[in-house]
Amino acid sequence: MLRIVLVFCLSIFCLHLSSQEVAKKKELSKLRKTVRGFSKIDTNYIEPQHYDYTVMLQSTTTYDIYKLRSENGQSITLAPDVMMKFGPYIGWRWFFLGYTFDLKNLGFGNKGKKQELEFSIYSNQIGIDLFYRRTGSDYKIRNVDMGRGIDASSMEHLPFDGINVGITGVNLYYIFNHRKFSYPAAFSQSTCQKLSCGSWIAGVGYTRNSLSLDYEKLQKVVEQNCTPSTVKVDSGLLFNDIKYYDINVSGGYAYNWVFAKNWLFCASASMALAYKRSKGDATNGNKEHGFSFNNFNIDGIGRFGLVYNNTKWYVGSSAIVHSYNYRRSRFAANNVFGSLNIYAGINFGLKNRYKKK
Repeated sequence: MLRIVLVFCLSIFCLHLSSQEVAKKKELSKLRKTVRGFSKIDTNYIEPQHYDYTVMLQSTTTYDIYKLRSENGQSITLAPDVMMKFGPYIGWRWFFLGYTFDLKNLGFGNKGKKQELEFSIYSNQIGIDLFYRRTGSDYKIRNVDMGRGIDASSMEHLPFDGINVGITGVNLYYIFNHRKFSYPAAFSQSTCQKLSCGSWIAGVGYTRNSLSLDYEKLQKVVEQNCTPSTVKVDSGLLFNDIKYYDINVSGGYAYNWVFAKNWLFCASASMALAYKRSKGDATNGNKEHGFSFNNFNIDGIGRFGLVYNNTKWYVGSSAIVHSYNYRRSRFAANNVFGSLNIYAGINFGLKNRYKKK
């Protein structure tokens, strides 16, 4: 009797293990289907990637402009000279990693050295962009308005090293018509668009902007170059450091125009409803001049791409423009930054299903 009970228990235990293995296999199968679904496409519209790897050389021309404005109407616009940077990129399927550097600032001890680091994951259905940018301290005063009756024209185009700007962020977007429209075909060269098509796009994002301003240097420049020389900078513009935290939800539309074989032009525009939180340090620790605000604003992003891709090698260009707006009664800041990329690359590591037998 005891033997029968032991055999019965052992059988139940084995059946339980077997059912667990079946359940695990089903879960793995569902996971594989989900992952593969990210790249499921209509091959009448999109040619899949034939290779696993890619290497690319890219030149990037960047431009940043900051406009600061006080409640009394004083404003100052700061921007560095347009700079060209070069760097290598390497990609593996969905992953794309690269680094660009300014040829004028190769010294590791240079405080004004500009840096960019980008990490992207692309599929036809979703995309993720991580970016880290430090723009250096080589800004110039492009435009200034210190009030009625004040001549500040001699300040324009003066170098001003009292500002440092940085931005770190992540963007996640979803492409609705991902089976026929290929966003990566225009901006990551991982597929080829065969027929013209468009898609609605929705996304979420987070950015952290930092702006350090030496208000004492700014006041000194104002006194030395304005008429009369007794002009004082408004309290709304007197801060040491300010950080912007931006959480946004965006929506837009993108269209791929295939105007010739292997050629593609893409235009994409999105508007974002962004919640922003900003805190700045007041001058000399005086809380009277400090500020803190929470508000919603409308931001925008535009992307444009022109590319030739025959699946083996590719060449093209892309432009991306971001616009961020921060407004409050005592202080307002408008930040526009963008980049123009010109690149050429080659794919390698042919996938098995494309190899000739």
